Amino acid sequence: MMNGRKNNLKDGSALILSLWLLLLTSNIWANYFSIPHFDKSLTQIKPDTTKPVRALDTIPKKADSLRRIADTIHSKDTVINKTDTVNVPASEDSLDAPVAYKASDSMVLNVPDKKITLFSKANIKYKDMDLSADSIEMDNQKQLVTATYRKDTAGKIIGKPVMLQSGSKMNSDVIKYNFKSQKGITENTMTIQGEMLVIGEKVKKINDKDYYAYRSQFTTCNLDTPHFAFRANKMKMVSQKLAVSGPIHPEFEGVPVPIYLPFGFFPLSQGRHSGILPPQFSQSEQFGLGLEGLGYYKVLNDNFDVTLRSNLYSYGGYSLFATPTYRVRYRYNGSMNLAYQYSRILSSGTEQEFTTSKTYSINWSHTVDSRARPGQTFSANVNIASTKFNQLIPNNPQANFTNTLSSSIAYSKTWGSRYNLTATANHSQNNQTQDINLSLPNLAFTVNTFYPLQKKEFTGTPKWYEKLGIGYNGTAANQMNFKEKDFSVRTLLDTLQWGAQHSIPIQLSLPPLGALQISPGISYQEKWYSRKMYRSWDSVNYKIDTSITKGLYRSSDLSFSLGVNTALYGMFDKFGKKSPIAAIRHVIRPNISFSYKPDLGSKFYQNVQVDTAFGKAPGQGHYQRFSYFDGSIYGAPSSGVFGGIGFGIDNNIEAKVRSKKDTANGGLKKIRLIDGFGFTSSYNYLADSFKLAPFSLYIRSTLFEKINITAGATMDPYQTDTFGYRINRYTWQSSKFGYKKSLGRITNGNIAISTSFQSSNVKDKKAAQAKEDALRQQGGVLTAEEQQMQLAYARANPAEFADFNVPWSLSLSYSMSFSKSIKPDYSGWQTQTFQNLSWNGDFNLTPKWKFGMNGYYDIKASKIQQFSMYISREMHCWQLSINVTPVGLYRTFNFTISPKSGILRDLRLNRTRYFYQ
Repeated sequence: MMNGRKNNLKDGSALILSLWLLLLTSNIWANYFSIPHFDKSLTQIKPDTTKPVRALDTIPKKADSLRRIADTIHSKDTVINKTDTVNVPASEDSLDAPVAYKASDSMVLNVPDKKITLFSKANIKYKDMDLSADSIEMDNQKQLVTATYRKDTAGKIIGKPVMLQSGSKMNSDVIKYNFKSQKGITENTMTIQGEMLVIGEKVKKINDKDYYAYRSQFTTCNLDTPHFAFRANKMKMVSQKLAVSGPIHPEFEGVPVPIYLPFGFFPLSQGRHSGILPPQFSQSEQFGLGLEGLGYYKVLNDNFDVTLRSNLYSYGGYSLFATPTYRVRYRYNGSMNLAYQYSRILSSGTEQEFTTSKTYSINWSHTVDSRARPGQTFSANVNIASTKFNQLIPNNPQANFTNTLSSSIAYSKTWGSRYNLTATANHSQNNQTQDINLSLPNLAFTVNTFYPLQKKEFTGTPKWYEKLGIGYNGTAANQMNFKEKDFSVRTLLDTLQWGAQHSIPIQLSLPPLGALQISPGISYQEKWYSRKMYRSWDSVNYKIDTSITKGLYRSSDLSFSLGVNTALYGMFDKFGKKSPIAAIRHVIRPNISFSYKPDLGSKFYQNVQVDTAFGKAPGQGHYQRFSYFDGSIYGAPSSGVFGGIGFGIDNNIEAKVRSKKDTANGGLKKIRLIDGFGFTSSYNYLADSFKLAPFSLYIRSTLFEKINITAGATMDPYQTDTFGYRINRYTWQSSKFGYKKSLGRITNGNIAISTSFQSSNVKDKKAAQAKEDALRQQGGVLTAEEQQMQLAYARANPAEFADFNVPWSLSLSYSMSFSKSIKPDYSGWQTQTFQNLSWNGDFNLTPKWKFGMNGYYDIKASKIQQFSMYISREMHCWQLSINVTPVGLYRTFNFTISPKSGILRDLRLNRTRYFYQ
């Protein structure tokens, strides 16, 4: 509390209360000869228009012994005249709502002039108006409020007036406001309207939403001296709606630009509103000059809107895009993206001048709120396009190399906790091979595991047979495969095939025997097919002929199993007290299963000659075993009898290290060395050959919490002949010790290594966290299709999304895979290998300049398939970006300088050029 003022707030409040009581009692005029009139009083008394009520006087009247010369009592008896206290007329100068005021220092009350002055951190609240300043003066006679600031001894401004009303914020040097008319005038004012800042020498407020500004500036730069602004002599603003002005011109760094417009119109409305979408210019030797992105956004109602865009090129090519979106709160939401491209590209050959093509794309995303219909779900994610559509998208290297597309539509319904029905429609296509696969409709009905022998009410320990469970899984599917160029209704009917599969699993959970867990099981499976495929060797043309017959065919499988698994733990902690490693723990989880499966599928297989390796006489060649149902929806049934064991071991290794920074848990910190590694295989005692199945090897780890490693391989324990075909002889059974003697042959494998690094000295951690939270919240609001569109735009224009808060970052990934498969003509075996390296990184050249790059290198082809780089310049409220893609299907160059604000996003300078390879 400051004592340098005249009165403190407590004494002032007591004085106001005393004056209020005095004014209330000042209207009792029984002891006065005449009634004075206070026309301007806050509590002016008007004539009582209520009808007086006379009370019954039960006291007998007595003679008055006193002689009165002049009766000062009015003719009307004040005893029997009552005032109606329920409907007291209000004063003409009173307010229609209470005023709440406060100050941290003191308050001065001027009774004769009816003024109250608040000092130091003063605040007044009236209806939806909230006014704060260093000092505020309230004139009750004029119903006028004046707010000002003060300067300290160093000349620093303290308590600059701020007024909030109807969602608008106003900062001024002086604010004068009338309570009754809600009009006001301010000096040197800055008000925020959405993303816009309006600075006016004088601003007049005529009601709660309309303002007039004199000598104003309109900008999105939030500095006291903005980097850029639009200047106008006169301007009118409608809060949160629009701003209009007379002649207007821009200025940069206080320097006016000699470009004048006759008027200015700035929309300030929040939310969605219809409008024209401006284009950007581009230039290409193959497409010509272009206008890209020209369109219109239309809001039809609260639940539906549509965006129309187009790309126009001088060589005659064009693209049309329609993106409608719809939403019903608490029920569903979705969006579509329909695109049509007519590409007319300047040809590099001499046969024809232009190469033309017509392509299309259909995207649909639909999501249903789980609360709309409990027990039912529906979702759709459709992505269908011409196989060359992605290749003809300019300035998007990621889309140019996307060769696979897929779609899915799913509906499911659940009855209680036992039954579930699912209907789906799927689509997939390979843009490189032009293969398209349609699978629709697909049905799946599931009966969750139930226990028929279990009692309805548990009493005591359940019996072992009460844990006998049984379930059911049934599916039916239809499938069509064709090339894009062969698409027709006849092709769909010719390639149509259907199938069904039924599975009845029976399981039993037995009580554990010490550390062993035993799980027996029985499974019956039946498959239905719509066609058979027969293969035969053509001894004349030396090739395999195939023929297909359609009908209804079935196969069945039956298996019995008994599984046993356990876990073993090992600890080594003899490292010494000074060792950084305290202990290493090794967990081994072996599992073994015994199973028997009768041979119910051998009758659906045939042995067919595939080559003439040993001569061209009949029978002199290698034979392959084929199923009549190869290529069917649910695959061929297994052949041969199986009676043996399946086995595998899973391991993981962890370590406890001593940490000097983290003192929790005794200063010990647990880290993972190897998340998991092991193998699985099986041995068939009843097979006549190849009893030992190939080994499946795997390992996964996260080294130093940074490097992710995943690897896998398949090892075949049998030898091969000179043509690459397996022979029934183990690799370690070689006649002499040599390079061929080993544990097995690696037939296929893969490895993936990825890591990412980032500067630890983030400039502003709070800003980084706020940005991450905003992106997370935005991701929850946007649909999956909208997120993919924004991600594609960010990848195509990385410079516009540069994060200067992180000094540097780097991401690396390497992948390699190889597999051995028989050649398409069955003439032998071939090994296919794929290796690639990709990177993505950026760093700050200076606090305001950032450089970044990303690329993809094909090690097998020894060629950089895609490479792009960018440079970005931070300019506070503006941003300069340069994107260059020198390698790829499109070689592009893009230069853009634009405001950061979304409302001025289309006010940009853009230069784009690209070259189609």
